Amino acid sequence: MKLILGSTSPFRKALLERLHINFECDSPDIDETPLENEPVEQMVVRLAVAKAQAIAPRHPDALIIGSDQSAVLNGEKLSKPGNFENAFKQLTRASGQKITFQTGLCLLNSHTGNIQSSCVPYTVVFKELTPKMIENYLNKEEPYNCAGSFKSEALGIALFERFEGSDPNSLIGLPLIELVNFLGNEGVSILD
Repeated sequence: MKLILGSTSPFRKALLERLHINFECDSPDIDETPLENEPVEQMVVRLAVAKAQAIAPRHPDALIIGSDQSAVLNGEKLSKPGNFENAFKQLTRASGQKITFQTGLCLLNSHTGNIQSSCVPYTVVFKELTPKMIENYLNKEEPYNCAGSFKSEALGIALFERFEGSDPNSLIGLPLIELVNFLGNEGVSILD
């Protein structure tokens, strides 16, 4: 069966390439509006499933990966900052705090209709950040298209005290440990 990544994210594509398996990318077009009073953990799983289902008609005999992620700071969902000013505010609020990334993952077998899904949390604990540290970081890395206003795989690592979680790949947007388990359940072994 073909493997399809239901995403155009270069970060997710790079993560999946680490598994040395052949796959194609296809872009799902769905409404990502949260439902009223929907917990973030449920929302990211719902959207991951919706993304996989949206492209399933184009790939009737495939394993389709859907993923969605949301960052939460003190109960507030964070968006991509878009510019320096918003990123500065986000990192100022995050100083000395924790941001938890909830990553929804889905593997849909479009032939059988079987759906496996889960939410994989990953937390970053920030150092106490000075305004100068934040400004220097933002000017060097410009992480304005990243929820939380940082890139953990690059200079953003200097912002953290520690990580908490079972799969560091989930921080970047695709929990590979869980995905390998899901693929195994569908008879696809990464190492055989």
